[in-house]
Amino acid sequence: QVQLVESGGGSVQAGGSLRLSCAATGSIFRINTMAWYREAPGNQRELVATILKAGSTNYADSATGRFTISRDDAKNTVYLQMTSLKPEDTAVYYCNAVGATTQAKGVFRSYWGQGTQVTVSS
Repeated sequence: QVQLVESGGGSVQAGGSLRLSCAATGSIFRINTMAWYREAPGNQRELVATILKAGSTNYADSATGRFTISRDDAKNTVYLQMTSLKPEDTAVYYCNAVGATTQAKGVFRSYWGQGTQVTVSS
């Protein structure tokens, strides 16, 4: 199994910054795509940013220019640097990873973290 643990959420005023981290642990053979999603009250979970193992990134329009996703494969960790935060960025942020375990090297599954709350006040 692969476990994802997020950290770095909190409360910040509009215009501020936060850095989220998500560490993958367990019997990891390989992790391919890593991503951040968010879910605001009353809304569906939405994609914020993705990063491939090769390093290519993709962002939602709402995140472009303000958020930066990065990864450290030596630590099996993905980060989300968020700047110029807005009240509408308030949500629970979830880490996602597509990976395979050492017990099933050819089987790639999607794993989710437990979520970390980000609250931006005006």
